[in-house]
This record gives sequence, C-alpha cells and structure tokens, in this order.
Amino acid sequence: MEKAKLSSALFAGTHFDRKRFAGDFARFRQGPSAQDVASAAAPSPEKKRKRKSKAKAKKSKKRRAEGADSASDAVEGFSVFKGLAAKKDEEDSEKKVETGKSEDFEVVRRRKEVEREIERTAILRKKFDIHISGQNVPAPLENFEELVSRYGCDSYLVGNLSKLGFQEPTPIQRQAIPILLSGRECFACASTGSGKTLAFLFPILMKIKPGSKEGVKAVILCPTRELAAQTTRECKKLAKGRKFYIKLMTKDLSKSGNFKDMHCDILVSTPLRLDHAVQKRDLDLSRVEYLVLDESDKLFELGFVEVIDSVVKACSNPSIIRSLFSATLPDSIEALARTIMHDAVRVIVGRKNSASSLIKQKLIFAGTEKGKLLALRQSFAESLNPPVLIFVQSKERAKELYKELAFDDVRADVIHADLDEEQRQDAVDNLRAGKTWVLIATEVIARGMDFKGVNCVINYDFPESASAYIHRIGRSGRAGRSGEAITFFTEEDKPFLRNIANVLISSGCEVPSWIKALPKLKRKKHRVNRDPISTLPDED
Repeated sequence: MEKAKLSSALFAGTHFDRKRFAGDFARFRQGPSAQDVASAAAPSPEKKRKRKSKAKAKKSKKRRAEGADSASDAVEGFSVFKGLAAKKDEEDSEKKVETGKSEDFEVVRRRKEVEREIERTAILRKKFDIHISGQNVPAPLENFEELVSRYGCDSYLVGNLSKLGFQEPTPIQRQAIPILLSGRECFACASTGSGKTLAFLFPILMKIKPGSKEGVKAVILCPTRELAAQTTRECKKLAKGRKFYIKLMTKDLSKSGNFKDMHCDILVSTPLRLDHAVQKRDLDLSRVEYLVLDESDKLFELGFVEVIDSVVKACSNPSIIRSLFSATLPDSIEALARTIMHDAVRVIVGRKNSASSLIKQKLIFAGTEKGKLLALRQSFAESLNPPVLIFVQSKERAKELYKELAFDDVRADVIHADLDEEQRQDAVDNLRAGKTWVLIATEVIARGMDFKGVNCVINYDFPESASAYIHRIGRSGRAGRSGEAITFFTEEDKPFLRNIANVLISSGCEVPSWIKALPKLKRKKHRVNRDPISTLPDED
C-alpha cells in the first residue's frame, strides 16, 4: 500500500503511452519471472560498456578537477600586469639579441671596409712610389674629380685644371693636396718638374675665401724674384674665374706700399722683401692661414734663417698650416724646419734627393778650362737643340762666357745678379718666346724656374754640391717630358766627382767604374778657383 502511494506520488502527472509499452505494463502486473530476475541480475554487454564508459568519465572528471586544483595552486597570486611585463621583457631580450647581431655585423662590415681602404691606399702609394711618415695620413687622390667628391671642390677650379692641360695628378699632387686639405702640415720632397707648385696652390685656393678684406690669408716664400714672379703667374691662371687678390711683393711695394688699405688674399714674396714690409711698413700677417716655403732648403742655405724666423713669428695665427716643398731636403734642413712645425707629415716621391729618371745625364772630361770651351762649341756644331741652359759658378764667369759666345751663331743671352729686375725678366721672357736659344745663367734661376721645353742643360762649371746639381739639371725633363744634362769636369773637379756620380747612379744612368771607385768626400760643398774663360793663348 505504501509502495503504491509512493509510486503514485513519484509518477504523478506523468503520462505513459500504454499501447506502446503494453508489454511492459503486463509484465509489471504479473511480477518478474525467474528468467527476468536472472537476466536482470546478469547485466547485458551493452550495459557493461555503458558502465565502463561512465567510470572512465568519472575518472577523467576527477583528473580534471585535480589538475584544476594544482593549476590554481600554481597561479596563486597571479597578476595580469606581471604577465605583460614578463612578455615585454622577453620581447626586449629578443630585440637586444637581434640588435647585438646586427651591430656585430655592422662592425665586421666597417672593419672590412677599412681594411680594403688601407690596402687600396697602400697599392696606390706603391704604384706611384710615394713614401710617407706620420700618423693618420689621408689617402692619395686617384684623379682630380675626387677633389669634388671627397672635399667639395668648386667645379671652376677643376675646370681651370683641365684648361691648363692638367689631366691627371702627379704623384706629389696626389698625396700633398689631401694632406693640406685635411689641415695637416707637411714636408714634401719630389723631383724637379713634378708639379709641386700646383700641389700647394690648389689647397690654398680651395680653402680661403676670395675677395676677403680681413688681411692676407696665405703667404708663399720663394728664394728668388724670378721664381716668385712665376709662382704669382701660375696662381692667377689657376684662380681664373674668382676675384682672388693675388699680389707679388715687388721692390716698390715693399718700400712704399700702403698695406693697411691693400686688399690681398695671397702674397708671394722673397724673404727679405717680406721681412722689410713687416718690420718697416707694418704689414699685418696675424690672419695668415697658410705659409708655404718653396725651395725650402735653398731658403735656409742662403742664410735666411733669422729672416724666415721673423716671418714665421709674424704669422701668429694659432691655426696656421705650414708646408715645405723642395726637390732636395737635407736632414739638417728638415730637423731645423721641424722646430717650427707641428705633427708634420713627410712625403717623399721616389728616392730622397735624387734627379728625375727622365733626364739623360752625361759626364764629359774636358781636361782644362780651354778644353771646356772647345767642347761646348763642338757640341753646338754637332747638334744644337734649343732652348739650352748653361750654368756657371759666378756672375763674372757668366759675363766671360757670354762674350765668347756673343759672336757665335747661337743667339746667346745672359742672366746674373748684376742685372736689374727688368733686364733679368726680359732674358727669361726671350728664352720662353724663342728669341734666345742659349741662356747663360748662375744659380739665380736654378731653383724652381719652369721653362717650357728646355731640351738640354749644360753644367759648364762643375756644380758645388749634389743638391745644386739636381736643381740645375731639373730645368729640363719637366712635366713628363724627356731632357738631357751634360756636365763638364776638369782635373780640378775629379775629387768631387763621386758625390755627383751617386746622383746619376740613383737615376739609373751609367757611370764609369773608375768614378765609382773614387772616395766620397765628407764636405758637401766646394768651389774651385778657375782660370778665366778664354781660348786666347796665355801671355808669357
């Protein structure tokens, strides 16, 4: 009864489809049979599978619950911001690694570029026989166009170079120009006719501003008036197209010039005239940015040490750039010059104190003074290839030789210190113009003078030193052209042959073995007392 009430309470409001489940209703009314009880007691395979699946589901649910508990234990105190910070740190560390790798790659790349540049520079210097000493020396130029790309040179300057016939820089120009443009001081030693004048003029014209009214910006010192005049002409040619004030210190300007009102960018002078203008005419050189000593060894040899020292002190600009250029640079002169220079670079093209290999050099034994005059006339009779320069050791001997040749058909002229400036300039101009074939000269034009196309230099009198010899014969074989040098010597000159022979050997010329065997003199200078130049017989 209680069961009936319980079932009615449990299934109250439930509707069963009696037709569909008629068999089940009948069975429950009759009661379970033994077979049904047995079948009920022994579950079917399908029910077993269901039970197993339910058990597995419970186990997996339990495992998930345990995993959730452990996870909750692990993330106890978890913060969203802390997670973002950790992620950001991880990203930053990755970026640092990537940056480090890129930086390492960049360092390696730059190092390789530097190594390639060093190798390229070394090959270029070896190719042109350029020797340097100094720290952080700029690389030489490959061509003049590099002046525009590396140093921002104005196109008009490069254009002027082309108009003047300069196609490729000479070895001394390749190295000296970058040194001066980088603000370094330098000693430059290269053979005669190698383009040293352009090597120091070009940086000056690039660096100073034209038309300045603030005073002199560049000073160029030359040992002779002729060389100073030539340098002024070359500078004006190179500066064509810009209003540079380029002045030559003449005698009148030195004595009576109004330097306070004078506009001057570049001043070219000899030492004595410049010093006179500074001391007597109050010429202000305190703003000079470039000081050049051209043919520097001759400047010091002439006894101008005190004068040059005075000029150097007058050029008191602390940022001034000083440079020395010459075909010969004795160690004593270099040591003296270093006292006025700072962190200077030494540049030598070829062998130091050597002559150009383009000059064919010969030594001819003439026996006596009369023999020299006969040999000279015979040389002219066989082959006179003007223009020709003849060097003698004094102005007296220059006058004597001129008198001997005046009536010969060789169109001879003479230049020496007794002539005034106009006469000297006329003699030089006549040789350049071809009006004169043979010019007899003393050491006055042996330094730096550029005569276009001088084919032959004759040392009628044996030179006083190897340096004098190099500068004399350097009037030929200039700017890549070939030349010839003939040197007469007598019995009195034999003891001094070895010093000159060494120059010939270093230039690749042949020298007799007996001359090579002569002892080398320690004295570097000599002057022989010679008989007058004449073919007339001696009076008894």
